[in-house]
Amino acid sequence: MHVTSEQRFDDGVLEREFSLGEITGFLWTPESTSTPAPLILISPPPLGLGKMYPRLAGRARYYVADYGFAVATAELPGSGDRPRLAVLDQARADLRRAMEVGEPVTGKIVDALILPLVEKAVPEWQATLDALLALPEICGPVGYEGGIISIGVRLAAVEPRIAAAGLFAGSFVPTVMFEEAREVTVPLQVLLQWDDEGNDRQAALALFDAFGSKEKTLHANMGGHTGVPEYELDAGARFFARHLK
Repeated sequence: MHVTSEQRFDDGVLEREFSLGEITGFLWTPESTSTPAPLILISPPPLGLGKMYPRLAGRARYYVADYGFAVATAELPGSGDRPRLAVLDQARADLRRAMEVGEPVTGKIVDALILPLVEKAVPEWQATLDALLALPEICGPVGYEGGIISIGVRLAAVEPRIAAAGLFAGSFVPTVMFEEAREVTVPLQVLLQWDDEGNDRQAALALFDAFGSKEKTLHANMGGHTGVPEYELDAGARFFARHLK
């Protein structure tokens, strides 16, 4: 892991931009601490870290300054300044075309849109986790939050270092992920916007039902995709505090 820049904030948070091979990301940690901090991975949507930075940094700094966590995020494959993935670009074009003419979004389109990203992103998150946990100021257990929910499902199912996950409904879910969800057993908190214009509410509820976790909580709020109440930030922090500290 190579640190490319760093800055310190008045709230006692140290931010470092890093690269790990072709992976780029940000790490936020307490500027001074006597003990290693538990880690939360925040997965962004595939819109590029440059565009999402204000929202991600605000969330991360709250978790660090108010709860003492370490937080990291990384650019998804094919997103931001990373090399494009032709299969994803084609799937996104097929999705736009179907939506523009009012055709149903088929399972074939959803699989092509999501599964290649899951296949590439999950091993990258595991490699990033290896590098982060090698730092003396960071320790387990590890939490995962956000992003494309299928990435979170796969990572929580295959990565034993993930101890709790906060997942955001609102992205397309391939059929195969419902079976993988049954293998997820860590504590879960799932956030669902009830009127999300781009989300299949029934599919989101079915996925929640499929999770194998004995402890799983659904936070369903009225409003569209961008109308998440501000208090959900604190709810997420308290969820991770219960399970990582």
